[in-house]
Parts: sequence; C-alpha cells; structure tokens
Amino acid sequence: MQIKASSVEDYISKVPEERQEVIRGIRKQILDNLPEGFDERLSYGMIGYVVPHELYPPGYHVDPKLPLPFINIASQKNFVALYHSGIYSSPELLDWFVAEYPKHCKTKLDMGKSCVRLKKMNQIPYELIGELCSKMTVEEWVRVYESSKNRS
Repeated sequence: MQIKASSVEDYISKVPEERQEVIRGIRKQILDNLPEGFDERLSYGMIGYVVPHELYPPGYHVDPKLPLPFINIASQKNFVALYHSGIYSSPELLDWFVAEYPKHCKTKLDMGKSCVRLKKMNQIPYELIGELCSKMTVEEWVRVYESSKNRS
C-alpha cells in the first residue's frame, strides 16, 4: 500500500486515522533513540531513516544514488510495518529482539526477514522499538552492511 506524500508529516496525515497515533508513537521512539547520524526522510514511499551520502558516499548498492536505508515505517493493508535492516543483517540483534519481544507484548511476534508486522494497534511495544533503535550506530550499521553485502 503505497502512499504518495511530500513529507513525513504529509505521509502520516494520509494513513488511516486509527494508525496515525501508532505511527507517531513509533516515530517518536525512533527519533528519541536512534544514534546520531541517521537522517529521517521519505524513502521507498515510507518514512525512512537512512545513512546519508555525506556519511556513506557509496549509497545503497541496489541504487547508489539512494542513501543507505536502515529503518522504515509503513502503513500496509492489514498492519503497520517496522522494517529494520539491522535485525535482518545481524543475527545477534535478531536473537535479542526475538527474546525481548514477549516481555513487552502479549501478541505473538509476526515478522519476516526485516519486517515486524504490528497488527494490534493497542499493543505496540513502543519501549522495545526505542531500545532496538538505540542498539546500532551509523558506523556499526555500515560495517554490518558492508560485511553482509560482501557475503552475497
């Protein structure tokens, strides 16, 4: 479900009303906890947090004109999605997140490779999302990205 938006606030205003508070809450956790250096912007039609070209000139290997993506938030058809490239690329971070999730949320963890699907709008683990966002600096993400890119 792609939302055409001109800014992050415009994106939020266009998601279904019952999801706006959730997306604002997730965004706040990200902004309050994400280490310095990541930029917030629209990325792939979602709210994105990226490593800007000033810090990582090669950009994203799929399209080097784009900055290196790290986290995205999206309103999908049946859920709010939190895409976190660190849990996709770092087995240690994934293991930590999977172990911590039940301590913060009564619902079963529903996730794909980097996508955490949040279906119950009244059961969002905001604090856990904030803690997850604090666990990887720009430098660490670039290191993990480079090493995983070299394995492919």
